[in-house]
Amino acid sequence: MKKLVASAIILAVTCATAVVAPTSSAFAEYRHWHRHGPPPPPPRRHRHDNGAAIAGGLAAGVIGGLIGGALANSAEPRYYVDEPPPPRCWYEDRRVRNAYNGGWHLESVRVCR
Repeated sequence: MKKLVASAIILAVTCATAVVAPTSSAFAEYRHWHRHGPPPPPPRRHRHDNGAAIAGGLAAGVIGGLIGGALANSAEPRYYVDEPPPPRCWYEDRRVRNAYNGGWHLESVRVCR
């Protein structure tokens, strides 16, 4: 959880500086031209909005990776226990007391260990 909070703070600071830095320099340029006449026309460029889509995808990937990594590292260790081996069983002929007449007889008995 600490890694997640630290990553979120670093990400917020990075985004805040990225937003504030261009705004302040653009404002300084506007003030400079405002004093000395109208600003020059902007340069003509052929623009597509592909850069914004790529930057958005990269930002989403970084944020998802940070959150996913923090969640994966915070999980408790997993232990796997092997199943015990099945019991070894066999049949043996043993002498068993006869309930009817009090005598003995041989009977197959299942023995497991």
